[in-house]
Amino acid sequence: MSETVTIPKVEYERLRALDEEFADIEAALVIEAKIASGGEELIPSVVVDRLLADEAPLRVWREYRQLTQVALAQTSGVNRVQIVEIEAGRRTGSVHTLYKLATALEVDVDDLIQMSDVTLKNPGHR
Repeated sequence: MSETVTIPKVEYERLRALDEEFADIEAALVIEAKIASGGEELIPSVVVDRLLADEAPLRVWREYRQLTQVALAQTSGVNRVQIVEIEAGRRTGSVHTLYKLATALEVDVDDLIQMSDVTLKNPGHR
């Protein structure tokens, strides 16, 4: 047999708002702990702005990591010409290639996918 409690709607809404605030605080504390332990990286707003402006993500991350195309090619094992082609938007790169580049740049593969490529090929997604 379950017990029930009746409270005014205003009190219920206040308690729900508090619950949401506590969830937000808990999520923020988890992120702060990841940052403190090195599990999360803070990205400068300049880098984020460049990505949001739909600049080639590979170029943005490569320059942020202070790598030349040659150095990235050596680190990732991807041919420098492929890197040039991806940065110029003439090629997108295979999943395997993007994985190698992402690993070398210490980012996720999806961080290297240019949003204009996704929306042009699949306009229903964002």
